[in-house]
Amino acid sequence: MKKRTTYRENERPAAIRMLMAILVFFSVMALFCGAAFANNLEISSGNIVALDTGADTATVQFNISWQNSWRDFDNYDAVWVFIKYSLDGTTWSHATLYASGTNPSGTSVGTGTALEIIVPADRKGCFIQRSWTGTGDVSTSNVNIVWGYGLDGISDAWVENIDIRIIGIEMVYVPQGSFFAGDYQTSTAAFDQGSAVAETDPWYISGEAAVVVQDVSENGFYYNSAGNPGESTTGSSFMITDSFPKGYGAFYAMKYEITEEQWVDFFNTLGEDAKMNRDITGASGKNSDSEVYRNTIGWTEGDAGTERPERACGFLSWMDICAYADWAALRPMSELEFEKAARGKDVTPTVGAYPWGNTAITAASVISGTEDGTETVTNSGANCAYMDVTYSGGDGGSGPLRAGIFATVSSGRQKAGAGYYGCMELSGNLWERCVTVGNNSGRAFQGTHGDGALESASGYEGNATNTDWPGYNDGEGVSDAAGSGMRGGSWAETVTGRMATSDRARAALTSATRDADTGGRCVRTAS
Repeated sequence: MKKRTTYRENERPAAIRMLMAILVFFSVMALFCGAAFANNLEISSGNIVALDTGADTATVQFNISWQNSWRDFDNYDAVWVFIKYSLDGTTWSHATLYASGTNPSGTSVGTGTALEIIVPADRKGCFIQRSWTGTGDVSTSNVNIVWGYGLDGISDAWVENIDIRIIGIEMVYVPQGSFFAGDYQTSTAAFDQGSAVAETDPWYISGEAAVVVQDVSENGFYYNSAGNPGESTTGSSFMITDSFPKGYGAFYAMKYEITEEQWVDFFNTLGEDAKMNRDITGASGKNSDSEVYRNTIGWTEGDAGTERPERACGFLSWMDICAYADWAALRPMSELEFEKAARGKDVTPTVGAYPWGNTAITAASVISGTEDGTETVTNSGANCAYMDVTYSGGDGGSGPLRAGIFATVSSGRQKAGAGYYGCMELSGNLWERCVTVGNNSGRAFQGTHGDGALESASGYEGNATNTDWPGYNDGEGVSDAAGSGMRGGSWAETVTGRMATSDRARAALTSATRDADTGGRCVRTAS
């Protein structure tokens, strides 16, 4: 079970603050005076309720509910919903929806909370979100979306006996707008901008135009890469193209790091050869089907299982994150998007601040309750999983906590450890694998979305297929994950500064390994 917060510190531009002050006050009071402890996303009763054999479409109906939802004038949460289908109960493919747009023809927002259905142009899923401002629980029955099964090569005869799975992922909408990357520091791998190389003003990303990084004594962007493995030499010139996702444009980000349950749901739709390549329990990962650093996933054959489904999933390599993103029709997050999601639009950076907007940080050490999704962290001030703590209470041990664990009925943004827009655990818990701007491999990223289908070529089964993503493998060898990096620190990190929003000590660290403290989340460009 998960809990999130919509608390905002008084950081937004004056015009927005004036517009929203009353609404936000009552929204915060309503959210944190309730008794709910979890988001509890549930999608149930999913089935095909009508066929149009002339148009080769199937109406898929389901109920959806989740707790602690919100929508204000700036951002909101949503659920990314997509369909997997199987003809034999073993091989699963990704469904293409019939039409794009807002509430396209044939869809229905159902009965209950007022929702809207947003189907992007590629029709690989849809966002289901509140249609107007409000906070609280969402509960809606008989939502209809339309699958264009003919687009996927399915015949009328086949569709009558097909199995479907409706999968939802909680997301946060990050609106378009300018923001600062960097926070005036001159430390390892800083973003600097000013009239001379020695100046430490953070980058100001004010549009989608290309960013030229240079080593000249005039206004421009500067990049200090000292001590950051895999990066260009300090002071070298390069360009971040206009198509690289720089965080200015609107995007949706997963509320939480990928959980054990989400990984198992993904893994269990793969073929046997793909499972071998994505098996985090093997020798290249945790090397056990038992609990290791609080990861409880086990698999030998058939379906994998987990004893702690709500726990953030460690031991994920860069290629694992990419495979999950491609499968879910999402994409990896860029490191500039990481900073935007954490800091917010036009928020003046504070040196060394964490995603909750200040420099107050306390390591979690005491877990209260059985770790069944209702457990909490109860040592005073705790808002981050770091410092390689061996927990007392709960399951004990060292490792990641459940997603969203710091948010409670009384927590604000600092106590909840929440980013500006509502993303949880951007700092600590697990290193977040992102696309770096620190080398040519990362800067080649164009932000394409996955299409739900993974590589099937012998030896590469289960790999992502997007050619612009770092680590793409064209059959010429094993990926080295060049172009990826890590942000945000982890449960095992003992240097407190690594949890800071703008710390880039590992931002371009090329690592293809499965480590106990690495995971991540995926995003999708809003369109």
